[in-house]
Amino acid sequence: MCGIVGYIGTREASPILLEGLKRLEYRGYDSAGVAVLADEALKLKKHKGRVTDLAKNVSGNGLSGQLGISHTRWATHGAVTEENAHPHVSSDGKIAMVHNGVIENYLSIRKFLEGEGYTFYSETDSEALCNLIAYHYAKEDADSDNRFLNSVRKTLSHIEGTYGIAVMCVEQPNELVGARKGSPLIVGIGADEYLLASDVSAIISRTSNVVYLNDGEIVSLKDGELNLITSDEQALTPEVKKIDWEIAESELGDFRNYMLKEIFDQPKALENAMRGRFSDDQSTAKFGGLNVSAQELRQIDRILLCACGTAWHACLVGEYLIERFARIPVEVEYASEFRYRNAPLDKNTLVMVISQSGETIDTLAALRESKRKGYKTLAINNSVGSTIARESDGGIYQHAGPEIGVASTKAFTSQLHILSMLALYLGRLRDMSFQEGLDYVKALKQAPALVAETVKLNDQILEVSKKYKDMTDCLFLGRQDMFPIALEGALKLKEISYIHAEGYPAAEMKHGPIALISGECPAIVLATQPDIHGKLVSNIQEVKARGAPVIAVANESNPLPEDLVDDQILIPNCHRAILPVLASIPMQLLSYHIANLRGCDVDKPRNLAKSVTVE
Repeated sequence: MCGIVGYIGTREASPILLEGLKRLEYRGYDSAGVAVLADEALKLKKHKGRVTDLAKNVSGNGLSGQLGISHTRWATHGAVTEENAHPHVSSDGKIAMVHNGVIENYLSIRKFLEGEGYTFYSETDSEALCNLIAYHYAKEDADSDNRFLNSVRKTLSHIEGTYGIAVMCVEQPNELVGARKGSPLIVGIGADEYLLASDVSAIISRTSNVVYLNDGEIVSLKDGELNLITSDEQALTPEVKKIDWEIAESELGDFRNYMLKEIFDQPKALENAMRGRFSDDQSTAKFGGLNVSAQELRQIDRILLCACGTAWHACLVGEYLIERFARIPVEVEYASEFRYRNAPLDKNTLVMVISQSGETIDTLAALRESKRKGYKTLAINNSVGSTIARESDGGIYQHAGPEIGVASTKAFTSQLHILSMLALYLGRLRDMSFQEGLDYVKALKQAPALVAETVKLNDQILEVSKKYKDMTDCLFLGRQDMFPIALEGALKLKEISYIHAEGYPAAEMKHGPIALISGECPAIVLATQPDIHGKLVSNIQEVKARGAPVIAVANESNPLPEDLVDDQILIPNCHRAILPVLASIPMQLLSYHIANLRGCDVDKPRNLAKSVTVE
């Protein structure tokens, strides 16, 4: 949450900063701002609203200079106002700073600084951090070569909470300082230039060489050099990594918005998830980065899956898949709850966390808690070099490519597919036969083509969406492995169209939720499992008897009677291992079209941001 871009080099900073902010806007779009330093003068422009609005104000306003910082905000402390927008400037005018994270002790810092004569102009916690840097800078030896860096380092020793920051000082026109704790920050190394950013997408157009900062690290970019230190002044050797995707992967192309592009990207994302991950005899999956032997995995008695939001729904599907095909008990936890629980875990428990960004703060905390207690902890994530990728004992990289839309689509189905591959791998280690493995692998390989066939339902789903775009409530119903897909469908509709929606196991309707059923509350029913088809028909009849419209998602070979449903979407027949992936596509397209028809911004839904790095 919140996007940071900083620049120091030989080119004009403002255009580079604005380009980076546009690529980071999915991290927050309440307000945006740019500050540039030149000739020992600070030039600042902030705007409530989107980066495009800021760019219009910056154009022609003389924000020239080769050192600058910028920010796009997702509001935590303080309302969405120009005063609360970043960058913040210290009351003595010497320090400018952008910040991602939460300063938990900002009130006590603010009270102290007000006693020292510092003035505050915003409601934010970030301004307290900016003024505290100015306070320490004023106390540092004016002749010290590291005056600015030391003032930042000393300030951070007093901070409780999380931060990713980029800071510059009017009196140090050749230096840009960054630091992180709990909020991601990377350094991009270009030709005669350095960049600071929250995410590689902000800098991929300028360089593919990056340094990922770890918690507690501080970087000084000064006079063409990169100096990295710890909070206790230990010098570090930067480890330069290569970004493995191209700028074109994050471009919109011919699509109206990123969400639709990413829905149509899913066949490719699934192909990438499988590439090189099947055994030579095609009877099982293989994963090069688990760092756990087959012998160790055979000793596992229980798996704990941990995540937040959409990734948590993927975990729920993973529970069904692993228990069904590998016969290993699985428990699913919200990462935000697990980190504060003292949950008893058996010594033979394997912990797996899932996070698209690899930076989700609650999921990262759950990973650290499980590792602290000595459990082998693996990760599924979509960002090489992310904190979760670096700190886990091993894991599986999704290879889904950058996902820009705030509402996850291709990352979700990629996670489902990888969990299905994992169920196969674990099953073949136990009692799944060779022939069953061959059939399973064949089904997995069919998924991209079947998803490509399913997205061709786009026009039909658009017509269905037109009928229901004005609804105010909606129920999503499914059983077994379709229940998590119902939850995900409800979440997607809530996220991007702002329609109240809930997901339930279909049989649970009789235990309370059926009271909500009415002619104004449609039910979307996932009726895709032949073995419980009759039960789902009964559940639909209970809904229809109370006058609610029913939209059904069913299999081509087993459609529901036309007089039983108002609308029916038929997906291709498939193996149960990939059914959750295929059933997700109509949920995504329904939510997408309904939101579009209502005039909502599907890529940037209100109050949301991608990569949740604050509690």
